[in-house]
Amino acid sequence: MRVDHADVVVVGGGAAGLSAALAAVESFAAAGREDAVVALVSKVYPMRSHTVAAEGGAAGVVPGGVDTAEQHVADTLAGGAGLGHDDAVRFVVDRAPAELARMERLGMPWSRADDGAPAVRRFGGMTNPRTWFAADKTGFHLLHTLFQTSLREETIRRYDEHIVLDLLLTDPVVEPVETTTATTPPVVEPVETTPHGGPAPLPVVEPVETTRPRQVRGVVAYDQQRGEPVTLIAPAVVLATGGYARAWGTSTNAGIVTGDGLSMALRAGLPLRDLEMVQVHPTCLPGSGILITEAARGEGGVLLDADGARYLADYGLGPETPVGAPVARRMELGPRDKLSQAFWHADRAGRTIPTRDGGVVHLDLRHLGKAVIDERLPLVAGLARRFAGVDPVTTPIPVRPAAHYTMGGIVTTPQGQVLDAAGAAVTGLFAAGECASTGLHGANRLGSNSLVETLVVGRAAGTLAAVSGARTPSPTPGLSDAPEDGDLRASDNPGGVGRASREQARIVEQARALAERWLGMRGRGTESPAAIRRELGAVLDAEVGIFRDADGLARAAAVLDDLAERYRDVRVADTAAVFNTDWTQALELGAMLDIARGAVAAAIGRTESRGAHQRLDHPQTDDVARHSLVTLDANGAITVTWPPAAEPAPAAEPPSVVEPPPVVEPPPVVEPVETTPRPPAVAAAAPVVEPVETTPAARPARPARTSEARP
Repeated sequence: MRVDHADVVVVGGGAAGLSAALAAVESFAAAGREDAVVALVSKVYPMRSHTVAAEGGAAGVVPGGVDTAEQHVADTLAGGAGLGHDDAVRFVVDRAPAELARMERLGMPWSRADDGAPAVRRFGGMTNPRTWFAADKTGFHLLHTLFQTSLREETIRRYDEHIVLDLLLTDPVVEPVETTTATTPPVVEPVETTPHGGPAPLPVVEPVETTRPRQVRGVVAYDQQRGEPVTLIAPAVVLATGGYARAWGTSTNAGIVTGDGLSMALRAGLPLRDLEMVQVHPTCLPGSGILITEAARGEGGVLLDADGARYLADYGLGPETPVGAPVARRMELGPRDKLSQAFWHADRAGRTIPTRDGGVVHLDLRHLGKAVIDERLPLVAGLARRFAGVDPVTTPIPVRPAAHYTMGGIVTTPQGQVLDAAGAAVTGLFAAGECASTGLHGANRLGSNSLVETLVVGRAAGTLAAVSGARTPSPTPGLSDAPEDGDLRASDNPGGVGRASREQARIVEQARALAERWLGMRGRGTESPAAIRRELGAVLDAEVGIFRDADGLARAAAVLDDLAERYRDVRVADTAAVFNTDWTQALELGAMLDIARGAVAAAIGRTESRGAHQRLDHPQTDDVARHSLVTLDANGAITVTWPPAAEPAPAAEPPSVVEPPPVVEPPPVVEPVETTPRPPAVAAAAPVVEPVETTPAARPARPARTSEARP
């Protein structure tokens, strides 16, 4: 097994992962650690990450206008339906304008208004236009900007087309702690007296147990190009692996969005929060699930039923607005969950147009005209022509809902510090982007809040990972305690760890055992993975969609239990070591089954309707908002607990927030200016992390050693 070392490992090459990697490099440089290595691990070439498919834009208040940060906070909390966290929302909202301006300085081609200010468009659930955009290819340009910026950083070592198999974590350790008090016991047996004539006071020792915080040690991965497992040892890891909506049969997500990071966290004993909260986007192409961005409705597109009527007003989204003049939070600009629910009702009322892929309604853009469509919505026009066979300039686009975004994820603080089931920080482990549940989105995400989250939380998590990596003593050669001769690199000795520390030997053996478990799937099994995958998608579409009920969820749970049992004997016919897609797809299928079982268990337990989770048999919303927390025991049994959403998050170490939120000057100048952050309404502002000071005596100046230097 190859063993490499890094100061920070980032898993995922999308916007959150690249933001984290760049922030870590910047933080190390500020601390005098220009030699620190950041390993960027991605199962695809980074430009194929799912961020590239984001179309509409990123939310941030443009200063100098009528919009305010307070209104952005209020809109986001209202969309979250009681499960949003005020501190998490404020953390992102306060920093959003500066992050979007930072992207422009790095080369992001934001569309501009006539006066030179950033152009903003309306999005569902937003009171004011605040979504910055680059035509309708925002994610494409954003990912290009971040990726090309990362190419100039020599200390970012890319591990493209590497599948991460598992996290390497220390086990929880319960330790006795002695508490001593200098009091005299109530009953004292005769003892020898002191020279002063009396018994000496005896200490009372009370045994107390405490749990040592778990600590990340790295990840175990598989190099698909070379066909070998790799242990990446590091004192800090950032998970930026995306969501899990590809588990549904009809989804806007790319084939790689399979919940890998969440499944790793679940297997490692960490909790996942609100897995049942899955957003169904109302406008997607039938059959393929290709997204037709909300920006089309923000520009003035309207939805029509089979009779050509604007049906949304009949389902609580009225009053009807003028065609081509959208109004915030009404009709086509209502929250996504409400529009999808309106489609569900219209479909059952016979108001949709039948197709082989189910009923559809029409998204009509014809009144916008060719010039507007070509300037603002060129990607939408191209997708409609190529995949639906219609030209939106002359013909409405057929659309229907599809699974789109997952609000559930790994439990973290607003800054991305991962928490365990007891609410304690897992030392060195962070998460950002769709795989993380920071409290920003609550029970339903507002469109365009997710892209800016990847920038803000990705940056915060990367900075904290660098701080954690610099503070945490490393048990591995190639890092802070490496000897000058460099002879102890495990990667120089593939057959063993040589004179490396016993701690490293334990890490490598743990990684080897985990890798062998997954590699043992090759060349065995009888159950068709394709059949399991089809049944998984079908049952989630049918029973865990826009509306749910107890009978349907029970059917879904039974099917998933059966699929999980069959998966134990899943067939992986290909035994090749290099680019074995049979095997990698079987791994992804296992991850989707893990998360789907957790999502259904949480949906069964949530006997209310809230946000994206709507129960036909429980239409009421409970007075007390509660999160679902899903954990997995050693036997594979799922447990769901229900802590109140109002409980404050515990303080996590190391202290978070690496910089105060800057304020952006009025347009057209969008340069950020640092200022003192305003205090949040609920939680106190997190402390600012001071730069980590190092000296040549404390840390060698030479680069951390790895088995190879990637450009």
